This record gives sequence, structure tokens and C-alpha cells, in this order.
Amino acid sequence: MRRPRPLSTSSGTARQTADYPTGAWGAESRDYHVCVDVEPGAIGQEMLAARVSLIANTAAGPQPLGQGLVRAIWTDDEPLSTQIDRQVAHYNGQAELAQAIQDGLEAHKAGDDDTATARLGRAVALAHESGNEDTAHLLAHVVDVIEPATGTVRLKAKVVDADEMALDTRSTKTVRVRK
Repeated sequence: MRRPRPLSTSSGTARQTADYPTGAWGAESRDYHVCVDVEPGAIGQEMLAARVSLIANTAAGPQPLGQGLVRAIWTDDEPLSTQIDRQVAHYNGQAELAQAIQDGLEAHKAGDDDTATARLGRAVALAHESGNEDTAHLLAHVVDVIEPATGTVRLKAKVVDADEMALDTRSTKTVRVRK
């Protein structure tokens, strides 16, 4: 997801709102990871950091579909403040998975089989851990999976170009977290 710069008015002052077009939707659902920068506060202080609204542009004009509030609460409780939300961790893992695949494929094309094996092995472990069966299946066309949980793999001696291209193009697709 792109991280935009603050929008500015004609006077040069930053506005507090921004639009992020999500494209056309069908019957699917989507998850978004929102990052909000706020000024540091005092311990115990709480503030509304963001109000996120989903708005549909219809023939009758903009129609609100839903809203979520993002609170910031300052604490000195380190375990509490460093706790990672399970769904956020899942999507961060998806980004790491995509990068591991890209790195592995690039290393393979460059003839660096050790790096390719290590990175694609990491991708197998991440796909296994997150339950991303589609990507695990695509990886199995490029590597022989010996132990998915540890990412132990062996590069296949011969890979069909279409299989490598499918892995390359589909590696950035995220999947919903297991509930």
C-alpha cells in the first residue's frame, strides 16, 4: 500500500483529510492496513488519531458505508505497547513472503542457487505458517519441498517458464488471515 504525502491547500497548510481510491468492488471483502503518524503524548494521554471512512461514489452522490476510529494511547507498559495485532502480523508476513519470492526468483535467474534456495525456502515456510495454500502450491512448481514448516527445499532441476512466471506475478496477492 502506498504511503502518500500530506495533502496541502493552496495556502500551503496541511489538510487533515485524504482520499485513497480503492477501485471497483464486487462481492469480495478487503482488508486495509492503515498507518497514522501522531505527535508524541504524555503517559496516559489518549487521542483520536484518525477517523477512517469508506465512502461509495454513487449517482446520488457520496454515500458513507462505514467508519472506524483509530485511538492512540501513550503508555510506558512495554509489553502492551509492543504487542503486534495478529492480523497486522499476518499482512506483514505477506509482504515478507512476496519479497522472499522476488529475491529467490531474481537469485535463480542470476545463477545464485544458494541464495535462491534460501529465499524460496523462507517463502515456503512463510506460506505454510500463514496458511497461504495458493502460494505454497505455486512454490511447489519451482522447488521440491522437503519440510514446509522449516522451509527446507531443493531447487527443481527444470522449471517450466509458465510456472515461474505464475509465481512471480501472483506473489504479491494477499490472502485473508486464518480465523
